[in-house]
Amino acid sequence: MESWTLPRRVFVTGARGFIGAALAQRYRAAGAEVRGVDHVADRAAGIVAGDIAAPGAWQEHAAGCDLVVHTAAVVSNAQGHDASWRVNVLGTRNVLDAAARGSAERFLHLSSVRAFSDLGFPADVEERHPVRPDGAPYVDTKIASEHVVLQAHAGGELACTIVRPGDVYGPGSRPWIVMPLELIRARRFALPAMGRGRFSPVYVDDLADGIAAAAGAAAASGQVLTLAGGLTVSTREFFAHHHRWAGRRGPLLLPTPVALAGATAVAAVNRLRGVESEVNPVSMRYFARTGGYSIAKARVLLGYEPAVTLEDGMRRTEAWLAESGLI
Repeated sequence: MESWTLPRRVFVTGARGFIGAALAQRYRAAGAEVRGVDHVADRAAGIVAGDIAAPGAWQEHAAGCDLVVHTAAVVSNAQGHDASWRVNVLGTRNVLDAAARGSAERFLHLSSVRAFSDLGFPADVEERHPVRPDGAPYVDTKIASEHVVLQAHAGGELACTIVRPGDVYGPGSRPWIVMPLELIRARRFALPAMGRGRFSPVYVDDLADGIAAAAGAAAASGQVLTLAGGLTVSTREFFAHHHRWAGRRGPLLLPTPVALAGATAVAAVNRLRGVESEVNPVSMRYFARTGGYSIAKARVLLGYEPAVTLEDGMRRTEAWLAESGLI
């Protein structure tokens, strides 16, 4: 990894979350003062309570921070457009306002590779490929959030960088570790495309290193960068680890039309019951992706090179699950 400029003070949104906490730890270890906002405060860690979707006192906590890293988001295939837009788009504008008023020198926004859509993007897709709204609230609002950030950069409000992470996993990951494990134990987990859909894992420590490099590199100002793990694996291979941890045979593999029909039926029942669940058609389409994501731009611009193999990352994750009493 190329050298990068260490900020004196960093403000992290979603600072108690999976990625936000990893970044806070990364910057503290490097000697920076870290502040943040999350739904629940942690005063000892410099984190105040706040809802980024609404202006408030939390914004003043960013004053004097050189860097603002925006990780807070609705990360779900179960939330509707209104709830997702409120946090992912309007909330991004509120965080930009806090950064600009607080005289931040750089704003780093966490978007997602899903800005390319879950449908029909080319193999090893690169950042110049057009984004594609596809009706999924998370996809569409992440695209809109990028527009808000690029608008602020183009308007000269402050220097901005957008990072699109791949499928981030590791200790503490709810979407890709804890939740699948829970569904497998409940016998409610199945994979479309007969498990041949493509998955692009990136270990959380590698992502944190890449974000720090992107936020500290002058050349990354105004850029959109994909930070994935540099490999794609089948969903069957990735989630085989979870089945082993749960002591279950699997994964259950289904043709995509069958998986979509089943997920549609489950989602309809859950709506009637008022239950929020990630078992839905959007998740099935996500697991049926056919391509991965190029990290060539980040390699050239940042010297970014993921260091944690999938095997090592899963070993570290398994150790965390055991220590946490989850397996």
